[in-house]
Amino acid sequence: MTKYKHIFWDLDRTLWDFEQNMRITLLEIFENHNLGAAIPTSDDFINTYNMHNERLWASYQKGDMKKEVLRFKRFELTLKDYGIKDKILAEVIGGEYIAESPKKTALIPHSIEILEYLYNKYTLHIITNGFNEVQFTKLKLCGIEKYFDRVVTSEISGYHKPRPEAFGYTLSMANAKKEESIMIGDDIDADIVGAKKFGINQIYFNPQRLPHSEGITHEVENLLEIKSIL
Repeated sequence: MTKYKHIFWDLDRTLWDFEQNMRITLLEIFENHNLGAAIPTSDDFINTYNMHNERLWASYQKGDMKKEVLRFKRFELTLKDYGIKDKILAEVIGGEYIAESPKKTALIPHSIEILEYLYNKYTLHIITNGFNEVQFTKLKLCGIEKYFDRVVTSEISGYHKPRPEAFGYTLSMANAKKEESIMIGDDIDADIVGAKKFGINQIYFNPQRLPHSEGITHEVENLLEIKSIL
């Protein structure tokens, strides 16, 4: 029997298939707003959005941008790249994305199976940097809400991973000790290095075999491999 009692999960790209669900939502937006009249292809739209979103999201996580601005700014800049200077449209699309994307229910392969396997053996929790109204909807509509005892977002804790305060707040809420806890996530910096620096063990979910030089506790390419660890 392992020493662990508490498992802390990341949500996006670890359990909830962020890429697939995002793409479906952006395709709907592209078609519903006839963006093809100004943007060559839906792939162009999605790739440009991803470029702006990644940069702005990093600013948001550092505390340099408010989420209300992030929501529309990533679309405003995307549209502007194709000659569409329309802040109102960007705000409308930003609202639609927040409303519709969490309704998509694609999960990472074997998510349900591994949660079922772990559910009666450990106490499971979520620690995520996502927005409250989005993350709780995802969990509910995907049917995995029932597996988790505590769900802590960065809005609840007031801190983003990899800040130690984010982990400290979450472990405190779960009444969990560091030595009895392990973090599972796909983001080497936010989830894995953050957890390591805070003093808890980690399982790096790395399906693309991304190279790294971090000394981590465990690494898996498939969620089912976690069965050999826990």
